[in-house]
Amino acid sequence: MLRKLTSTLARCQRGAMAIETALVVPILCLLALGTFDVSSMVSRQQELQSAANEASTIVLAAANSTGVSSTDLEKIIESSVSLKPDQLVISQEYRCDAATARTSNLADCDTSKPIYAYVKLVITDSYTPLWTSFGVGSTFNYSVTRTVQVS
Repeated sequence: MLRKLTSTLARCQRGAMAIETALVVPILCLLALGTFDVSSMVSRQQELQSAANEASTIVLAAANSTGVSSTDLEKIIESSVSLKPDQLVISQEYRCDAATARTSNLADCDTSKPIYAYVKLVITDSYTPLWTSFGVGSTFNYSVTRTVQVS
């Protein structure tokens, strides 16, 4: 009797489509959400790269003028590229004569030789993907650095 019931159920095609759909739809939904999150992550990285490029242009423009302090420069860049104050760090660096390494202390350089000035921009941000709410992965941190020679 069990063998007859099993063979009857094995040949029955009614409801097969519903069962296959119930198995496949959750996987397709997870793939779609994952694709959306990955595209959001890539998009944010591109936005930060563009912001760094624009900030570099602002630094070069400010280097040609006089009287722009680093705090004013930081405020200009933050408002121009829509960054929060804690997302942008600006620092001054110097390269002494033909040295390959840069230093943040001007006193390290011999003033009788050429000194080259740089402005270093570091833009940071983070993105928390949707899948972290399911216990998979963690927050993704971005860091984009640009160094611009100003003299």
